[in-house]
Amino acid sequence: MAKVKQPKTAARKASPAKAPAKTSAARKAAPAKAPAAPRSRATPAKAAAAPRPKARPAKAEASPELVPFPIVGIGASAGGLEAVEQFLKHVPADSNMACVVVQHLAPNHKAAMPELLQRITPMRVVEAREDMQVKPGCVYIIPPNKDMAMHNGRLRLSPPEAPHGLRLPIDFFFRTLAADREQFAIGVILSGMGSDGTLGMRAIKDNAGLTLAQSPADAKFDGMPRSAIDAGVVDIVAPAGELPGRILAFLQHTPLARSEAEVEAQAQSALDKILLLLRVQTGHDFSLYKKSTLYRRIERRMGIHQLDRIAAYARFLRENPQEVDLLFKELLIGVTSFFRDPEAWETLRTHALPALFAATPAGRSLRAWVTGCSTGEEAYSLAIVFKEALEQCKPQGRFSLQVYATDLDPAAIDKARQGSYPTNIAADVSPDRLTRFFVPNDAGFAVGKEIREMVIFAPQNVIMDPPFTKLDILSCRNLMIYLGPELQKKLLPLFHYSLNPGGILFLGSAETIGGFADLFAPIDAKSRLYRRSAASQRLGDVEFPTRLPLSGPGAAGAEEPRPQPPAINLQAMADQMLLHRHTPAAVFMNAKGDIVYINGRTGRYLEPAAGKANWNIFAMARDGLRHELAGAMQRAR
Repeated sequence: MAKVKQPKTAARKASPAKAPAKTSAARKAAPAKAPAAPRSRATPAKAAAAPRPKARPAKAEASPELVPFPIVGIGASAGGLEAVEQFLKHVPADSNMACVVVQHLAPNHKAAMPELLQRITPMRVVEAREDMQVKPGCVYIIPPNKDMAMHNGRLRLSPPEAPHGLRLPIDFFFRTLAADREQFAIGVILSGMGSDGTLGMRAIKDNAGLTLAQSPADAKFDGMPRSAIDAGVVDIVAPAGELPGRILAFLQHTPLARSEAEVEAQAQSALDKILLLLRVQTGHDFSLYKKSTLYRRIERRMGIHQLDRIAAYARFLRENPQEVDLLFKELLIGVTSFFRDPEAWETLRTHALPALFAATPAGRSLRAWVTGCSTGEEAYSLAIVFKEALEQCKPQGRFSLQVYATDLDPAAIDKARQGSYPTNIAADVSPDRLTRFFVPNDAGFAVGKEIREMVIFAPQNVIMDPPFTKLDILSCRNLMIYLGPELQKKLLPLFHYSLNPGGILFLGSAETIGGFADLFAPIDAKSRLYRRSAASQRLGDVEFPTRLPLSGPGAAGAEEPRPQPPAINLQAMADQMLLHRHTPAAVFMNAKGDIVYINGRTGRYLEPAAGKANWNIFAMARDGLRHELAGAMQRAR
């Protein structure tokens, strides 16, 4: 598998142009509850990069008579024809949706599917053609021996570049669908073998689209549905014939994402209650996340439970503590992939890292921190690129790199530590890298020992926990796009504090240093690579993260059922906030010095020690404090 010839380019993300209002004919065709609303102005996370078909450029704008409408991507393989028939049989002609069927087909397969499907659905069924405009009420079928992508609401076809047995056409289409349609994208995985579609479903979910899978018991071959379900990227699981009804119910109960101003006006009170429930049960505060992003994630859960008002969802959360955990996971969704934004990684390898080697004393051990590492792909990518840069420029002395990779989601950290990924990563990892840095296993590929030993994973909240310091590289990619401006302004000075002078800051493609040009100088602005300036900050200018008190079973990470959360008490909440904001920094520890609780801004006194995570105060104390701490501890005893 390692010798597969992979596409060398990546699909270009394009946001559909704004369309004018419906014509009178379009209004008559659309059902009363169809979700026809302007596109959200919220900034979504970009979908993972996908290979770009070699086709002529698409037209700049979609057809002017159309407004945004849901497009359902349907992925199927072995046993999929019957499942597709069951699905389409239950889609009404006036649903205001379009369906695009991507099935694994032999290169010489006779294109008979349009005729077969036309017999069982009132929708118009056609075989996709190059540059075809997608319209509601129609079904589009991928032709044999083609790769298909979505760009500006049009279908783009290209000859497949990978051998037939190793192609991933469903992932390829779903990723471009997610990038092009964002919250209007719906992904459906039906019967099939393998794992094609799982990574594409993750991209759709990350862009606030809806994801569904045929229940494994209903599928002739359950490999593809089970892969997506096990990856945690499926919102709804049901038999193929029930999925259309679940989609329509979701769309009817889910208003499309609003602007932040509308959220403030219509739902702030209910949103505050939801955020408080999240904080009480999980210990994590989402109040400084972008309100529009929060509302989009909440709307998805509302649609799944067919709730029309956010106040009703707040009551539902209070009565169903398990839903708080599901919402928490929803808010943690972050699409990731190996070498996302390949050009930026290439600039890091060929330009930024060699310059860092030249400016660093020979043989020094370098330190890197990858924040929001999710399931580990970015951390391992950094380790691989570091190895390649060393081989390329052959600096004097022996450099090594220790990567600390952290994320808010303990489940993602556990998966990252395993370092095992599906065969789908071949779409993002070159055959040479697969051969050199990965080992084939039953699941797909495992990261090789040399790279795994360079990375240490640990749960950490970059907003609330002490930062890593004395860093040479800090990667924070596609995290700040979820955060509000106030929080972004706190993090960038903190990153400057954490980096050594001349250290590298690596941001996501939609992120910038904003008004902190005095703290960071661009290495390559297009690649979002910056160098930490020598400008000094007063400690008072850096707002160190503060761990909020945990007040629930989520603090211990226990697996036993959670009791009902306590009723919201305004006085207790006010007391907690006053204590949190106005008491001195403090830590509570046991007789051995192990920290059991942190309050206030302790970053100027404590920092995580290098190596395996160690929460002992003597290991975390900054230089000059250990001796005094030992004496104070003895006196306290």
